[in-house]
Amino acid sequence: MNKLQYKVGEHPNLPAPKTQGGIFKAIRNNLFSTWYDSIVTIILIYLLLSYLPMALDWLFFSADFFVDKRSQCTSGGACWGVITARFPQYLYGFYPPELYWRPNLASLLLLVALAPILYSKILYRKYFLMFSITYPLIAFWLLWGGFGLVPVESEKMGGLLLTLTLGVMGIALSLPIGILLALGRRSKMPAIRLFSTMFIELIRGVPMITLLFMATVLLPLFLPSDVIIDQLIRVIFIIVIFASAYMAEVIRGGLQSIRKGQYEASDVMGLSYWQSMSLIILPQALKISIPGIVNSFISLFKDTTLVIIVGMFDLLGVGRAALSNREWIGLANEVYMFIAIVFFVFCYLMSRYSLHLERRLSRSYK
Repeated sequence: MNKLQYKVGEHPNLPAPKTQGGIFKAIRNNLFSTWYDSIVTIILIYLLLSYLPMALDWLFFSADFFVDKRSQCTSGGACWGVITARFPQYLYGFYPPELYWRPNLASLLLLVALAPILYSKILYRKYFLMFSITYPLIAFWLLWGGFGLVPVESEKMGGLLLTLTLGVMGIALSLPIGILLALGRRSKMPAIRLFSTMFIELIRGVPMITLLFMATVLLPLFLPSDVIIDQLIRVIFIIVIFASAYMAEVIRGGLQSIRKGQYEASDVMGLSYWQSMSLIILPQALKISIPGIVNSFISLFKDTTLVIIVGMFDLLGVGRAALSNREWIGLANEVYMFIAIVFFVFCYLMSRYSLHLERRLSRSYK
């Protein structure tokens, strides 16, 4: 028997056995933690091994990617020509091809504008935030034109460009308006509280498609003949107020979860109402409401497809228009799968960022 080389308590820390840590531990805890989890895991593995090769073969290996019409798809797999043949329309709708640089630049600047909002450890964040505030005006100028740029009618905007425009504008404007409505509904001023409550309940009690029809069909009938409001502006307005009503209730739930002592502490410190809300109450309420806020954002982004009902060709509208062409009839599987993947990517990125934000805030509040 070998003598101990270390005294009691001085032995160095050793890594856990391979079966007790790392990937083995993750697999055991997540896939085989109980007997019924093991059964479900085995069934899913069997289904993947049985159907995944056929799905991959249809999607990629036996698919036709670059064809001009359906009759040229002879391999027996997916006919992705319905996407590739008119890919610019899926991205830009009917935007003039010679002006594609403008939505491309607007998309690039959107990433720059989002960076200081999504991540706090960016150099010169204060200056980037100033750009983020002015970005909606810059994007409006790039997409619609004017002041030195060729004007582009909103009817020519479509595809992913229209979907992102509606989604980004709805998300960016519904959050601050929702915060104000939530504060208004909890206000001690009767007029403000009544107005906020009536607005929220009225908007939440009416389907979004009804509001879209009112904005696009009925509203022009009540306006003077010389007053013309762009249809896209009306649709964005409806999406914003609809999302704001739901956002207000999500944030109000976060405000109600804040203990009364937080309000009393801010009063003792001599803070004004807005100082108390901006420095103490709202940061905590928004942190608690992150899952609900992101869920509302994801629902809003998917609800933008409803604009097809009022004659606007978003990503889904362009796909349905392609299916109506006799050259591509019968390829609904390819079109809707492509659209579903695009929406999944954007919604998944939003959900993953919300988890990252929750983890970062939970560490900062410890």
